[in-house]
Amino acid sequence: MQYMLLIYNDPALEPAYGTPEFNAMMGGFFAANERMKADGVLRGGEGLQGVETATSLRIRGGKAETMDGPFAETRETLGGYYVIDVPDLDAALTYAALIPSATFGTVEVRPLMDYNPAG
Repeated sequence: MQYMLLIYNDPALEPAYGTPEFNAMMGGFFAANERMKADGVLRGGEGLQGVETATSLRIRGGKAETMDGPFAETRETLGGYYVIDVPDLDAALTYAALIPSATFGTVEVRPLMDYNPAG
């Protein structure tokens, strides 16, 4: 089963770029990537640029409306994701716990829909 690990962080709590804490966090991400690759579960993932680069779109009354920034106003913002293929939720949670920002943010673990089941 495939799961998406959505990485949410409060930028105010994230270690500052260039500090030893930031370098340790990035080392943790590199280690998590390598572990997921070595275990053969990693299907994809990337970090996202800051929320200031986001554009949201919605259609109302047949007309497309765009807005700068994310739609939701929250302290924690979506900063990246992984897609993994593991047997069950417990396994997905094991990999989610490897993500360093879980110590100061949130990692949401959500199963992907399977629109093409085998059989």
